[in-house]
Amino acid sequence: MLGLPIEDPVPLRLADVGEHPRSYGFPPGHPPMGNFLGVPIVIRGQAWGNLYLTEKPGADFDEADEQTALVLAEWTAIAVDNARLYADMGKQRDSLERAVRGLEATTEVTRAVGGETDLSLILETIAKRGRALVEARSLLILLEDAGELRVTAAAGEFEDHSDLRLTVAGSAPGQVFKSLQPSRLRDLDSALLSESDSLGMGGESLLVPLVFRGKSVGVLVALDPLAGGSEFGLESEQVLGSFAASAATAVATAQSAAEVSVRNSIEAAERERGRWARELHDESLQSLAGLRVVLSAARRSGNPDDVDRLLSQAVEQVDSTIAEMRRLIADLRPATLDELGLAAALEALVERLRWGDVLDVKLRVELATDATGNPIRFLGQIEDSVYRLVQEALTNVVKHAGIDRARVEVIEVDDEIRVSIGDRGQGFVTGASSDGFGLLGMHERVVLAGGTLAVTSEPETGTTITAKLPADHRADAR
Repeated sequence: MLGLPIEDPVPLRLADVGEHPRSYGFPPGHPPMGNFLGVPIVIRGQAWGNLYLTEKPGADFDEADEQTALVLAEWTAIAVDNARLYADMGKQRDSLERAVRGLEATTEVTRAVGGETDLSLILETIAKRGRALVEARSLLILLEDAGELRVTAAAGEFEDHSDLRLTVAGSAPGQVFKSLQPSRLRDLDSALLSESDSLGMGGESLLVPLVFRGKSVGVLVALDPLAGGSEFGLESEQVLGSFAASAATAVATAQSAAEVSVRNSIEAAERERGRWARELHDESLQSLAGLRVVLSAARRSGNPDDVDRLLSQAVEQVDSTIAEMRRLIADLRPATLDELGLAAALEALVERLRWGDVLDVKLRVELATDATGNPIRFLGQIEDSVYRLVQEALTNVVKHAGIDRARVEVIEVDDEIRVSIGDRGQGFVTGASSDGFGLLGMHERVVLAGGTLAVTSEPETGTTITAKLPADHRADAR
């Protein structure tokens, strides 16, 4: 009976409910119902429910009662419709707010990692922003590494999973990685391969692939939603998926930059090895070969005067070779740099060039000192990088500038070391190939030490090399 005003949305008045063909009686304990008035509650042309009255004392329901019930039903329909619209508007507002947060998070990632090539910093930023975006208890980033997925960054309430590796085949993150499709799981641990792979975290999980140019580079794993129930909804999946698209671009770009950096480092090392091989072959080995010839001639000679002359010549060649070997060793790793620090090593380098009438260098070094006036030592990599930069730049002046004067400034300002090497020699076109000048090796060495390098030069006006490196002092320096 109660369904009739919904099936056929017109008012229904009965003097006795029991006499209607659709009446099947009442369940035990149901209150009695005699006369009856039911009207539909119609919302936007569709019957949503009904309003009914029964057991009117003294008389049956009449037309006036029906009109009153219809008015009440209309008011009820208005109230219900407004409530539903308000709820829908709330959902739309929440959806828009989530979309805005997603856009803001994506923009923040783009700004935060713009120009950044340090993969660890990029991953840390992505993990923090992604976790806040979907309000997860934890967020992990898994990247592909040698056919496995390895946890490379995490944010939130989590245990240390930095050593966790998952096989791509058979694991839930692996399936997301291969299919390029997101997934929501009730319990991520149960979807992993073994107990040893367990993350130690139950609850809902949301897995979204990091896809760059149609290829998966990793997976974002959000664990345990903090708000909005115990599950990640479709909106969370869509928002995190949109965020992952920008994150994947940042990750792939950083990975590419890292690969280029490693490749450049290897090439620079190979060039350095080649240079030392040529130095040893052209200088030391040739001197030793000449010494062997002199000693062989002395052994064959029967004339005491010739033997004495040849032995004297051999001693001179030995002395010359020893001096050459010392120069090579000093170039490789000057003892002064280890024992006395950067300033003393630079002064020794400049003095060797002056002593050999190779180059007259005007040197200015201003580095921090302690209370006793002794230099405050930098980390080994920083001292090496500054020394090698100056050494290579002065070598370029000797070989290419066509001038016998240069200037060098090494000044510590606040938290950085500013290096400048300049000459007024021939110069060159900076846009042209300059591999012969060793500029790539200089740049790579400075960048690996956390610094920056710039070269300005024009033909016939000279060249200036400037660099800025972090003034990182040794732990025992202060």
